[in-house]
Amino acid sequence: MIGSSGDAETNAVIAAAERFTEATGTPVEVIPAQDLVQQLTQGFAGGNPPDVFYVGPEQVRTFQGSLYPYGSEIDDVDDFYPALIESYTIDDELYCLPKDFSNLALVINADAWEAAGLTDADIPTTWEELTAVSETLTSGDQTGLVMSGEADRVGAFMVQAGGWYLDDEGTEAIADSEENAAALAYVQENLLAGNFQFAAQVEAGWGGEALGTAKSAMTIEGPWIVGALDADFPDINWIAAELPEGPAGKGTLTFSNCWGVAAEGDTAGAVELVKHLTSPEEQQAFTEAFGVNPSRASLEEWNAEAQPEKAAFNAGVEYAKGQVAVPGFPSVATDFNAQLEALGSGSATPEDVLERLQKTLEDLLAEQD
Repeated sequence: MIGSSGDAETNAVIAAAERFTEATGTPVEVIPAQDLVQQLTQGFAGGNPPDVFYVGPEQVRTFQGSLYPYGSEIDDVDDFYPALIESYTIDDELYCLPKDFSNLALVINADAWEAAGLTDADIPTTWEELTAVSETLTSGDQTGLVMSGEADRVGAFMVQAGGWYLDDEGTEAIADSEENAAALAYVQENLLAGNFQFAAQVEAGWGGEALGTAKSAMTIEGPWIVGALDADFPDINWIAAELPEGPAGKGTLTFSNCWGVAAEGDTAGAVELVKHLTSPEEQQAFTEAFGVNPSRASLEEWNAEAQPEKAAFNAGVEYAKGQVAVPGFPSVATDFNAQLEALGSGSATPEDVLERLQKTLEDLLAEQD
């Protein structure tokens, strides 16, 4: 069962499953889910889950008791990027293999960049430089940088400042740190100055729309923006760069799913299917079919050649932070998003926002005990 992004992904997985059947004689039915989490929940509750399925970091912990942890059966697990493996490891046990990944990068309207007199030498590599070019690019109805006002974008600045939501063990909330305060202060300073804006502030649904409608010259998004711009704004000439460094160095966010295996059912056959789906050959086929980044480090050079326009998105995997893998975190993120709106308007300080975030995280962690 898969949570597909569209026909290209669905057809690619079906083709991979057919190749597995040809090689092994084992039939495989690929089911695109309408609501993956709901259907998995119902399947586990009814004792009839799919054998293999997409699952995200948070769901791995939610469904932990219903998953078969097959990591010890994978001989080449070291070929998968550590940041991705970490997202699916609980108490030193790897539950599932990451199927692919997407990182955030700085996406720039190349025509607006050139019109402002900027060159490749001006692509920002630090916060200070990002502020400077966003000021240069802000003119009339065009804001220098517009991004979605949410945890999954602003969180990148927290990483660049050396902060995060939880400690390395994922057991202690560290939201109200000086590092996170510095990150939010930087974002707010630029928001209030007008050279940054959140997408809602310019009446755009997300950063890609703001870029495509010339409401922004830059945005922070993942590689999914490529297909969206091609489909909805084909006249936009764009380039992508790695996100600028903050006080603690480089930082970005990575998003992924893994191939989960149900504890009930033919686990041996399911693991063999996963080995096939995560093989170098099948990961290459998926990249060619619908543009995802392979989760295998050995394919990094091949991927750079196959998708040169996405090099900036790919580069961040070495220093990216994965999703918070605590059940219930999305509700914390939703509340944080609302507080970020107040940060953007100036009605809340970074300290106000982080104090509330710290409390909601502590409450969430208490629920896990």
